Amino acid sequence: MEKLNERTAGAPTSPFYDEMFDEKGVRKHYSKADHVLSRMTIEERANRQNRLNSRLLEEGITFTLAQPDQAEALERTIPFDLVPRIIPADEWEIIEQGTRQRVRALNAFIADIYHEQCILKDGLVPRRMVMGNRYFRTEMMRLPVPGGTYITTSGIDLVRDDKGQYFVLEDNLRSPSGFSYVFKSRSIMTHDFPEMYFNYSVRGIDRTLQDFRSALRNLAPNDKGEPVMALLTPGSFNSAYFEHTFLAQQLGLTLVEGRDLVCRDNKIYIRGIDGLRKVDVLYRRIDDDFLDPLSFRPDSMLGVPGLMNAYRFGNITIANAPGTGVADDKAIYTFVPEMIRYYLNERPILNNVPTYLMSRPEEREFVLERLEEMVVKETSLSGGYGMLIGPSSTEWERELFAAKILENPDNYIAQPTVKLSTSPVSVDGHLVSRHIDLRVFALMDGRNVHVLPGGLTRVAMKEGSLVVNSSQGGGCKDTWVLSV
Repeated sequence: MEKLNERTAGAPTSPFYDEMFDEKGVRKHYSKADHVLSRMTIEERANRQNRLNSRLLEEGITFTLAQPDQAEALERTIPFDLVPRIIPADEWEIIEQGTRQRVRALNAFIADIYHEQCILKDGLVPRRMVMGNRYFRTEMMRLPVPGGTYITTSGIDLVRDDKGQYFVLEDNLRSPSGFSYVFKSRSIMTHDFPEMYFNYSVRGIDRTLQDFRSALRNLAPNDKGEPVMALLTPGSFNSAYFEHTFLAQQLGLTLVEGRDLVCRDNKIYIRGIDGLRKVDVLYRRIDDDFLDPLSFRPDSMLGVPGLMNAYRFGNITIANAPGTGVADDKAIYTFVPEMIRYYLNERPILNNVPTYLMSRPEEREFVLERLEEMVVKETSLSGGYGMLIGPSSTEWERELFAAKILENPDNYIAQPTVKLSTSPVSVDGHLVSRHIDLRVFALMDGRNVHVLPGGLTRVAMKEGSLVVNSSQGGGCKDTWVLSV
């Protein structure tokens, strides 16, 4: 990627859509940011960048990164960039409406497949893709869910193509991560870069925490004025443990591990010095497989024996509901536009990235002939794992993936390589272009869907890379939605 002019004036010469620049220079909504950045020397930008990242470390905002060549994982901060992503109000309105629409349709789909299965009977989604899905839970069949809300929290990943149009890349519905980095990014920018932040009228994000707590509280299976709510974490070794502690503190949830909970008479209790305290709502940050060793993986040490029985008896609510993973499977993703038309009778506001199902012979043949142009993904994996990025792959890697596809085509989808939009980032004080995406967070409370204004902009910190995941070394930016 080309280094930008040190004054940041002038557009970068690249085939990608740049968030800050167009062919005429700095985009209008970035002019104030450009003014601040252009008055700083390289050394000043480098020092400011170091100060921002020092704040992350001081506040313990870390991420545990697994190293394939090392026995122990490394705890580090996610690289945070001082150049914000700025989204105009009219642009955000489309994103917000499209996210709401998508979450409503996905929730309707999950409710349908665990009850009437109308979409399967009508042949819009192949039955085998749902019933044979590794995330489909027969334990959820015909089970009533409070308020019909299966997806309390969701993270919808958006990318922008070379024309500046937004597309949905993935839906994250099980236990999407990144909420905490949105709030910490905003705190750092307002505290350590006020001369830029207060130049803009930026929509606030604090209300989201109230909406989050309200959405959980409204899931309580009884009319208690103040239900007992807990966040179930795998423990301090988990890569997102900082986020678990942050959300528990901010939302007023008790942070628990499986060993802190016990089942008695089909009710779940927190063990404490003063005895047992019944839990009404459990916001879980562990996968279905580990929730309950009596229902799922018998070797799980993370969950609570008897949790699913308590859930079946209506004595506790689990958010997100078990079994939601069917709808964030990358093969099921291809059918979301049809879900929107089917359940909502609406046209999709946000389109999918064009996607090929390897289970379809003609699409499989088309992709195998063009692997060097494609991104191939294993349908059940996330976090940037199980992927082939064709343009940067070797012939050996393409041959390996071709064999995997032919051996088990149902496990893979392929997409053309999207020319992800770019944004300036500060590297040693120099402003250079890097690829970015946007994770938009939504909270569902009954029929209402609240979308957090801005979300998490993730950055591929490595030059030329398209992989933005923090587990793969990606960074993040504060994301500002302008109120006018």
